Amino acid sequence: MTRSRPVSRRTVLKLGAGAAALPLANIGLAGENHVLRFIPTLDLTVLDPHWSPTYVTRDHGYLVFDTLFGTDNAFQPQPQMVEGTVTDPDGKRWPLTLREGLKFHDGEPVLARDCVASIGRWGRRNSFGQTLMAATDQLSAADDRTIVFRLKKPFPLLPNALGTLTTPMPAILPERLAKTDAFTQIKEAVGSGPYRFKADERMAGARTVYEQFADYQPRAHGLPERTAGPKIAHFARVEWTVTPDASTAAAALLKGEQDWWDFAPADLLPLLRRSHDIDVALLQESGNVSLLRLNHLRPPFDNPRIRRALLGAVSQEDAAIAVAGADPSLWRTGIGYFPPVSPMASTAGMEALTGPRDLGRVRREIEAAGYAGERVVLLAAGDSPEGLRRSTVLADLMKHVGLAVDFQVSDWGTMMQRIFKKDSVDQGGWSCATWSLVATDMMDPAVNSYLRGNGTDARPGWPTSTRLEELRDMWLDAPDLATRQRIASEIQLQAFQDVPYIPLSLDYRFAAYRKDLVGVLAGFPVLWNVRRPIA
Repeated sequence: MTRSRPVSRRTVLKLGAGAAALPLANIGLAGENHVLRFIPTLDLTVLDPHWSPTYVTRDHGYLVFDTLFGTDNAFQPQPQMVEGTVTDPDGKRWPLTLREGLKFHDGEPVLARDCVASIGRWGRRNSFGQTLMAATDQLSAADDRTIVFRLKKPFPLLPNALGTLTTPMPAILPERLAKTDAFTQIKEAVGSGPYRFKADERMAGARTVYEQFADYQPRAHGLPERTAGPKIAHFARVEWTVTPDASTAAAALLKGEQDWWDFAPADLLPLLRRSHDIDVALLQESGNVSLLRLNHLRPPFDNPRIRRALLGAVSQEDAAIAVAGADPSLWRTGIGYFPPVSPMASTAGMEALTGPRDLGRVRREIEAAGYAGERVVLLAAGDSPEGLRRSTVLADLMKHVGLAVDFQVSDWGTMMQRIFKKDSVDQGGWSCATWSLVATDMMDPAVNSYLRGNGTDARPGWPTSTRLEELRDMWLDAPDLATRQRIASEIQLQAFQDVPYIPLSLDYRFAAYRKDLVGVLAGFPVLWNVRRPIA
């Protein structure tokens, strides 16, 4: 298996004193570095980086927008738009100073007030952001370059929150856009990132285009890792080509018509690995966790007894095979509410998922819980093949335990729009849906937004659990790792009672790209730093 490797510290040091010799401006070149051709997993349907939790919007967002902090390969925050951090001795005041020379794509300078408005809007939608804003007494702009957080109590994870990799991303927008209500989509993509969105070249369902932003000022120091360090846009243009058919995508990559495929399905990996021109890499080594999200606002899953009964029917192995095929090296089962790579992972309560599966018993438990034959609308995205297979398996399973399943398939964009509807199923609402998250987005209670129990402020599904919220607050205030691990076990036990979602399985997803590309970073596709060496 070929894996991408980040630039080594020794290599960077050869460039000059520290990383100071890294270029201070983008260096898009003609010829070899003119166009980077990329096949995304899905079509981009939402431009607003604060509104949508989907990964395709996140990937778009990191091209167009920048963040105050980035995250490195050790998942530690690093200054990005800010020069650095200082705090008052009591830990309650954090002044953040913006780097000089930051500009938006419309030519306007990035000011502290833009950042204040952006953080406030993002903090309404992102779970970690909600936590940060709840700990904030006042957020203000002291001057054009200084953002000041005044906190109710010390919050040492402030840089982690402002550089989080979880969605929606903590993007900085112009104030005029950031003042838009957090629950209203912005249709204009104007950021200060390394690439500009070309609205005039966008073709819905087919193509999205970005061009290098000549006035972008990368950081002068640091290592390029994930979303941290200098962001050097080597390509003059980035073109996303939506290619739903996997065989067509593979053929385009093999012929050199495309440069990079975000997610190559398991059945095509042997073909791609046989090519001398293609690298196949596991860029997100933690894997992806599939989940079944249940709508707590509407019958039948407003009934906790029915939610708990359904736990006894789900087969994580069946879900894994549906997504990644029969090769067990491509997936794992025994997945709880924290992924295996997390120090918070535990076996607490796991018998609910790992014990013997008995569909007859589950059917009787659902009947005893008072199920009255309510229609169960299961949403699925037809343009996500692995997701559709997973949803089909779950639809069949639910029918076997007596649920009146209405299996509704649409495209991913339509499904994501619908998932925010709180209406009854008769008015266009939904009962359950399945999707996957990068395991690092579920590492602990701070970032796993689907473990929140804060009702209508939670992610779609809207579970309410006072105890989950109490335990989360305790975890955030815990003094050491051992205490956090103990509380995380309690959170998992409580989650098996409240069932905000059902963990299905973990699978490993591989990117494929032409071997003449160098500088591909670990993590999701950020598309900066990558280049073709000039002969």
